Amino acid sequence: MTLAPSKRRPWPGALEPLWSAARAFWNEAVGFRFDYPLETVPSAGSRESLRYYVYSDRLFFDAMQLDPAGIPVHRSRIFGETYNPAYVAWHGLVSLERWLRGADPGGARAFSRQADWLVAHAVRRSDGAVIWPYTFDWREGRCRLEAPWICAMAQGLAISVLVRAYRMAGGGEHLLETCRAATRVFEKNVEDGGVRTLEHGHALYEEYPGYPLPRVLDGFLFSLLGLRDLAVQTGEARIQQLFVDGIGGLVRALEFWDYRGRWSWYGSHGYLCPPHYNKLNAALLRALGAVSGERVLRERGERWDPERRGRMARAEVFLVFLVTKNLSRLRHRTWRR
Repeated sequence: MTLAPSKRRPWPGALEPLWSAARAFWNEAVGFRFDYPLETVPSAGSRESLRYYVYSDRLFFDAMQLDPAGIPVHRSRIFGETYNPAYVAWHGLVSLERWLRGADPGGARAFSRQADWLVAHAVRRSDGAVIWPYTFDWREGRCRLEAPWICAMAQGLAISVLVRAYRMAGGGEHLLETCRAATRVFEKNVEDGGVRTLEHGHALYEEYPGYPLPRVLDGFLFSLLGLRDLAVQTGEARIQQLFVDGIGGLVRALEFWDYRGRWSWYGSHGYLCPPHYNKLNAALLRALGAVSGERVLRERGERWDPERRGRMARAEVFLVFLVTKNLSRLRHRTWRR
């Protein structure tokens, strides 16, 4: 696992958005690959396990660079450089898995650094909830989020990290207490400072809690796995119910993300997922199907697996992705950001 170095901007100034748009189109068209190095981890999920449910030493790392303390910094042409709590947590989980596989002797230390960072940067709100806020403004589709904002994905991944830090240390009640407080945002609707929305009376947890709702799937799935980790660790009925409520909402809303039983949509953005997000969605669904007992989640994850696509289905997915992605780009004028 190697984090990308800083990249010099080849066309600074007014031409940079055009260069970025051209590079994105080139990567999407010429660089489109159905295969992506991401896998499920079948041995994850038990109360004793340190393993996480999915593993990739490539996912998200093209947007990161380690600072002198070994914490990943999120780089973006839109907001520059800042810390992203979801990326910090993900880096920790991947480092831990590499250590468990014998691929990185320093992986356990790297994991501990990320866990320490999450503890140090947890913010306790006046309502008692612990959050890991994002410190930059962001636009996701037509939804605008102003700093500081919270994210179900970051909350769930941070909980998963701290639960494993608790297991590694053989204790540390402050870690579980931080996790318990972090679940409070799942009890509140978006309008009340939480990450929950209700669809026909059923709960969904939003990666981007703002309107119009982007409804990006992978962040929702990561959040459910965090709730599940804490529920298994503590056995507390309140946390288990949050997990059960989210699974119920996911099962009832699953068709929203489905493209003809072959691929997944990137939320409400109007375009098919890029290959790495589709494979991530499929892997996370299979993991959630295994731990929840909901067969429909496991089956849908298998149907979205790109390895199951024949030549004609692959050609269809590729063409629909290119058309819908670029129509969305034109509609939202993303090159101007």
